Amino acid sequence: MCNRVGSFILLLLLVFLDSRDCSANAQHDSTSKLSLNTVQSWAVKLGTELYHFGEFITRKKEVQDSFKSAQIESRDGEKLVQSMADDIRAMMELKISAVKRIVEAAENMAFDKQNEPVPEDYQFYNSKEMEEPYEEAAIRTTAEPEFNLENWIVRPPTKSAHLQLNPHFSNIPVNINFSSVHVPTNVYAWAPEVIKGIHWSEGLDTHFLNNYQSDPTLSWQYFGSSTGFMRHYPAMKWRADPVDIYDCRTRAWYMEAAASPKDVVILVDRSGSMTGQRRDIAKHVVTNILDTLGNNDFVNVMTFADTVEEVVPCFEDSLVQATLGNLREIKLALDNFETMEIANFSAALTRAFELLEIYRNNSGGANCNQAIMLVTDGVPYNYKELFEKYNWKYDTPVRVFTYLIGREVADVREVKWMACANRGFYVHLSTLAEVRERVLEHVNVLARPLVLQREKHPVVWTPVYANITDPKVADYLWEQRERAEQKERFMSQRRDKVLFNSEQEQDRRWRITQMKQGQYSELGNSQYQLMTSVSMPVYDLRHNENITENVLINEAYWVSVTKESVEENGQKEMRIAKLLGVAGTDVPLSEIQALMTPYKIGVNGYAFIVTNNGYILIHPDLRPVFQQILKPSYNSVDMIEVELFDDDRTPRNFSMELTAFRQEIIDQRTGNKVMNVKYHMEDMRRASRSRKHYFWTGIADSPFTLVITIPENYGRHRITPPPTDDIHRLSLTSKNISARQYLSDKWSVHPDWLYCRHYERTFSSPEEELLYFLERVAKPGWRWPAKPRPPEHHKNKPGHEKHNGEYKGTPESRERGKTSNAIPRNEYYCDHGLMQALVYDARNTAWFNKSISESASDEKAGEFIQRFGYIVAFLATHSGLTRWQTHPPREHETEKPEFGKQYPRAIDEVWYRRAVEHHYVDPLSYVYSVQLNTEKVPLNVSAAMVTAAHAVFHGDGHRKTPAAVVGFQFKHERLREWFDNITCTCEHKPCDETNDWDCYLVDNNGWIIVSKDTNQTGQFFGKIRPDIMTRLIEEDVYKPIHVVDYQAVCFREKKTTNPATMLITPLENLRLVMAWFIATTFWVYNSITIGLAQSSSDSYDEEYVTPTVAYQNYENDEETDDLSMSKPHTTRIVERDFEKLVLINRTRPTPCDREMFLYQLDYKNLDEKLNKPSKACERPFYVQLVNYTNMLLVVVNGLCRVPDVPIIPVEATEVQYNESLPCLKHMHPLYRKQPVSCIRNHTEESNIDMCGRGSLPPTKLWIVFGLLSTFRYIAM
Repeated sequence: MCNRVGSFILLLLLVFLDSRDCSANAQHDSTSKLSLNTVQSWAVKLGTELYHFGEFITRKKEVQDSFKSAQIESRDGEKLVQSMADDIRAMMELKISAVKRIVEAAENMAFDKQNEPVPEDYQFYNSKEMEEPYEEAAIRTTAEPEFNLENWIVRPPTKSAHLQLNPHFSNIPVNINFSSVHVPTNVYAWAPEVIKGIHWSEGLDTHFLNNYQSDPTLSWQYFGSSTGFMRHYPAMKWRADPVDIYDCRTRAWYMEAAASPKDVVILVDRSGSMTGQRRDIAKHVVTNILDTLGNNDFVNVMTFADTVEEVVPCFEDSLVQATLGNLREIKLALDNFETMEIANFSAALTRAFELLEIYRNNSGGANCNQAIMLVTDGVPYNYKELFEKYNWKYDTPVRVFTYLIGREVADVREVKWMACANRGFYVHLSTLAEVRERVLEHVNVLARPLVLQREKHPVVWTPVYANITDPKVADYLWEQRERAEQKERFMSQRRDKVLFNSEQEQDRRWRITQMKQGQYSELGNSQYQLMTSVSMPVYDLRHNENITENVLINEAYWVSVTKESVEENGQKEMRIAKLLGVAGTDVPLSEIQALMTPYKIGVNGYAFIVTNNGYILIHPDLRPVFQQILKPSYNSVDMIEVELFDDDRTPRNFSMELTAFRQEIIDQRTGNKVMNVKYHMEDMRRASRSRKHYFWTGIADSPFTLVITIPENYGRHRITPPPTDDIHRLSLTSKNISARQYLSDKWSVHPDWLYCRHYERTFSSPEEELLYFLERVAKPGWRWPAKPRPPEHHKNKPGHEKHNGEYKGTPESRERGKTSNAIPRNEYYCDHGLMQALVYDARNTAWFNKSISESASDEKAGEFIQRFGYIVAFLATHSGLTRWQTHPPREHETEKPEFGKQYPRAIDEVWYRRAVEHHYVDPLSYVYSVQLNTEKVPLNVSAAMVTAAHAVFHGDGHRKTPAAVVGFQFKHERLREWFDNITCTCEHKPCDETNDWDCYLVDNNGWIIVSKDTNQTGQFFGKIRPDIMTRLIEEDVYKPIHVVDYQAVCFREKKTTNPATMLITPLENLRLVMAWFIATTFWVYNSITIGLAQSSSDSYDEEYVTPTVAYQNYENDEETDDLSMSKPHTTRIVERDFEKLVLINRTRPTPCDREMFLYQLDYKNLDEKLNKPSKACERPFYVQLVNYTNMLLVVVNGLCRVPDVPIIPVEATEVQYNESLPCLKHMHPLYRKQPVSCIRNHTEESNIDMCGRGSLPPTKLWIVFGLLSTFRYIAM
């Protein structure tokens, strides 16, 4: 009773002091309760005021009126996808035609000039030695070494050339007047065959130049020679950082054009004799063979001694597709095999033949060429009976290639016979330096049937790849980054041990570790340019040639023997079938994407391309880069790994319906299907569900299928300008007034869309280029350029068909090789439809440039400006046009980029996409968002901005479609002030500085927009209040969306020990004993010294501080905050202990799957779910939807104890499988379509005698190249 009287007196006292002053009270009656009605009134008031402000500041009504004259047309997905496929095919024909001209010219030139002597003073443009514009040849940081080698041959210097930055070639300094030559590190440019090829191929410059003049969209053109050099146009300075390991013969465009697809079984001898250097050479041989395989090839590697074992156990009794991921798995497994026992060649060969026979009979694998690669240091005999049983009786379908390892070999005849008798090639290897060159011989052998038929030049399109970067460099770059990190930690610890072991510094290093797993924050493709290539083989038209090879005499001496062409009975006995090389051109994916006309597909729709293997060529969710490094399997991402279908199945448990859908696309059938999908946005921080309509059709004469996906509801229609609003017609009727008058200030266009492109002029921005063309359109005589079409190519031309032995090249064919096939050139191209839509939008929204105060009373404008301060109002249209206005106007805004420069992508911006999706939830609402605040990307709350967006739809009664999105952006602190004013009431003051009630504004994905604690802004609500978020999930207010990232990268611990085998000799045993003795002595010394140190200091144990942060990828990361490290009694041994504690774990980026649960507000029966009363601490919160927004107002009783509930994570975690990812994919293979072209046999191949070469004789020159190649091998 006394307590009640006391409470009543206290309440009267508070009322007397002034109950209406929200900030004057520091205490609150804990027994008072907040009613549901009060919370509802807050939500209504806040939402209504924000809505009216949005209507006023965005002038939404005027925007809607601007599109009144626009027409609505149905979007026919089938016609749209077919039209896009036709446009892409026409573009591809242009590229193919250019390559055909290079092929024809190269074959004729080689036939005429291949045997011409090369002048001793011959000079060529060497790409590695060319000087960039900013280089000065006279400036040297170090003196050039002087070589005094005996018999040193002085070669002429490279030609010098002037290079200029060229935007068309990625702003690389080039010279478009000629080509230059890249020669790999392991190839000597002045070797006879190499310099001959460089010399005669110089005549290709004319054809390169004519191609570029005929088709200014052409990218890099090149001819890659089978001898190793690559002539590329235009000329450029070759950048090799840190070392040049590029070899055109190991690139996809060369490998796939040089030979038809192949099944390969590699047998590696692991008997006791294959130790030391022989083992290293054998591994290097296998690695180089694997580097010549592509996505259409299949392979397995087995080691054999007394038993035969796959190096990757899960690949047992099978062939695996030669993707980057599978090849990487095999290469890593090569480090694990040990040499012992005696080799059982019979078992190994039998196993390989039987495996290939199974695939041959089932038409599996590559279903074309088949080969066995035998890597050994010798065979006891030739195993003729096995070849008769498994190969010869089937007309020798399997080629056998033998690689004999070791300098001291007694007999090579049996090993060479095995290759020669089975349509293969024999190679003898004794050093690492010669491995690359000798291994590549098998490519030329596999190309023989292709060269002999001469009639067909298969056109090959490659999978996606990143310009000139070799995928093998990724591991090296990651290792270099970890080395730099390790060095920084050592240096930091030595500079200041106290700071190094402080909590702040530990937290900073932990954030670095988190960034190592931050592949989701990688926006864009960094410095890499993604592309595909089209290429064709180039044949040597000669039928015979003098051949020189090394022959072993009397098992001791090598001699060179020249086999000359002789005639007997009118027939050539010596026959050749040489592949000169491969010609091709790059096609940047951005050029293909421009032809996909995204403005016709519309918002939240997109197009993508799938290869015959089901892999993605182009897709908006293809993420090939992490931490500025290419992902290990970036070019083998399957379409069902990016198209996430909403079927709630576990990772990689794809449904039959989905795999059947995928197969129809791969088979290039034309069709359509409606599917429920889920998709993510904003670096995998938001997710949503949708129903989308897929349309697909094959791109003729290519391995690609084009697919477009359109939202099922608003994607059915699109807005178009009326036909009377033609740009050119309007300009003429307006007395040549340009449409650029509608674009005066604060506007931008989508930077990736093709409005108009000028091929001969450069512009500083897309906006400048657009204004230039708007001026041209207004002038009399303007004509919309037609789409370029490929010229007709010669179908029956000398040099490609019907070459008899007497063919020497007709004068007509030689002349054709010299002259150009130039076609009329358009200096520009414009998309008529897109330009039409843009000008219509620009003209009808030109009024948006006027200040907001001009269209409203000064009193009302002043009131809003005073309340919100700095405001940006923006408008983005379906044509890619973005306008914005600042209030009050700021002439010189230097704090950050202007809105349109920061968000120029219109319909592709997240706020645009979310606003359109939300229209079908509430057509009056605005979608509010704030920059997300994560551990990887923290948010500066003081500078945070709130963005609100609203979709403007245009309808004609029964149809409607999005025309634009309007919105506004203002400082976050102003919204918080407004929120506090509304939720601070006289009766209860629940959101004042007391802890009685906590209020939050949470968006429809669970991210906090406003909180009492400003540091919580942009964080996930399930992290701040997991107990409340759990209840909201249980009550179906938020629905979880399971998202799997199939393109993720995880970090496996890397073994740093050297796996090489060492011969145990008596001296080696003595070394091991001495090492043990020294280590034991040092350990005893350490123990005594540390014991003395501990006894002399009572506080020694207090010097070590337990770390506050432990993180995953670092080993022994228990750094100490030892203030006594600088004390005199601290010994060097203690310092060494500290150095050990700063060591990091070495890791290796590895493809993996990661999964996460993101959340979305479920609007179904939402009022029923939210209108529930608070029940003390049993349900200590209220939740209400803020009117006209996507936000929830969450009011939580702060007096209730927060239960111990685990944080609800939205970060991705690795999916744990029982097998490695390559093994899992192999055990559950997906359908693929085999390439159409397969040329594997020719009747005349039996006339070719050349089937093997010995090891190169040692010379001083090869010693130099050996050192270079060995360095490269170690670096890899």
